[in-house]
Amino acid sequence: MRFELTKEFLEEIREMASKGSTSYIDQRIIHLHPADIAEIIDELENEQAKFVFRHLDDELQGEVLMELEEEVREKFINSFDAKQIASQLENLDSDDAADILGELSTKRQLEVIAEMNEEDAADLVELLNYDEDTAGGLMQTEFIKAKIDWAVTRCIVELRRQAEDVEKVYTIYVVDDSDKLVGLLSLKSLLFANPKTKIKDLYQETNIISVTTNTNGEEVARLMDKYDLVSIPVVDLQRKLVGRITIDDIVDLIREEADKDFQMASGISENVEANASVWRLSRARLPWLFIGMFGGILGAQVIGNFEVQIGKIPALAFFIPLVAAMGGNVGVQSSAVVVQSLANGTNQFTTILSRVKKEALLGLLNGLICGSVIFLVTWMLESPTLGITVSLALFTVIVFAAILGTLIPLILHKYGIDPAVATGPFITTMNDVVGLFIYFSMGMLVFGI
Repeated sequence: MRFELTKEFLEEIREMASKGSTSYIDQRIIHLHPADIAEIIDELENEQAKFVFRHLDDELQGEVLMELEEEVREKFINSFDAKQIASQLENLDSDDAADILGELSTKRQLEVIAEMNEEDAADLVELLNYDEDTAGGLMQTEFIKAKIDWAVTRCIVELRRQAEDVEKVYTIYVVDDSDKLVGLLSLKSLLFANPKTKIKDLYQETNIISVTTNTNGEEVARLMDKYDLVSIPVVDLQRKLVGRITIDDIVDLIREEADKDFQMASGISENVEANASVWRLSRARLPWLFIGMFGGILGAQVIGNFEVQIGKIPALAFFIPLVAAMGGNVGVQSSAVVVQSLANGTNQFTTILSRVKKEALLGLLNGLICGSVIFLVTWMLESPTLGITVSLALFTVIVFAAILGTLIPLILHKYGIDPAVATGPFITTMNDVVGLFIYFSMGMLVFGI
């Protein structure tokens, strides 16, 4: 049955936690999924949350810790000593444990590692050496492997031993004597094989999709999506098997990247949560607000330069918001399509060139339709001359914005800058300024001022 945290249930938990009712925790909370328990703890006051958390067993505590909101988890970890943190990490998959350890200061990391057993500590130290956005930073070191020269009977015994440390078994990886990845082994073929059969006669050695430790996380996500993989092996530069990345980690990565791109497109320069501090939220938004303000100053300067012309034909001022808004909207639409294509791994020159041509043609068509509509409206409300001015300006602005909105993300991508910034205030502000200049220049041309 799907869990739903209601207001009544939350109030009941708060009351029982305040009373210190451990029996209530046993009856109503411990049996829930770790993600559901984390959802409850996220909503509780600090002392109430600590009471619930401390009543969980060590293994459950570790799983709940990974599901908590980042700021809540930080408060919990700061209240633990090094030995308590080490105990939590030892109950987690290595990739999750490395993520939590990576959030600590260097001093705290050393203290925690000193409290862990040597093997677990070595795995975490190795993972911390990789960039968090690469396959090495995403992988876990727990996986199931079989030697190519093993017989089926020995393989089953070895796999049982290895499975004690692996929570989810998706694939059996086949390696040679040097631990180099040579193929995959299906559980079905293993179960139905003759006990004396060698693994080298059973495994799949073609179409093996793997990544190296320095492969970008987004590329890993693209490969897993393309080939419908639930896990992917990670090898070092010598093709030695060092880890695996599972689908749950890739889903987390995709969500984080989507959140980051949405925030960038909305004019937020940092990846922040809604419950972050006011100062942190302000710091994330101010850079783009300054860019927007600077764009507004430039726009005002453009209007100021055409003050005389506006004085002679005041009706020109009526359509300033229309031209600016249409240019910004068209630019954002075009850039959003290109950013999505780039995110999906479309980098071929011919594909990009066709996208630019298509957006330009789309701009021509939309500009023609919108320009015709505004011409009729302006003609009826004001005059044919003003209608020609506004319609020609709007047509030109829409075509220009469509091309600009397509090219800017491509240029940013070429120079290693996240193209998602193009879909936000950056391109809107640029189109506002250029659009106003085009509009007034067209007015001078048509009215002969």
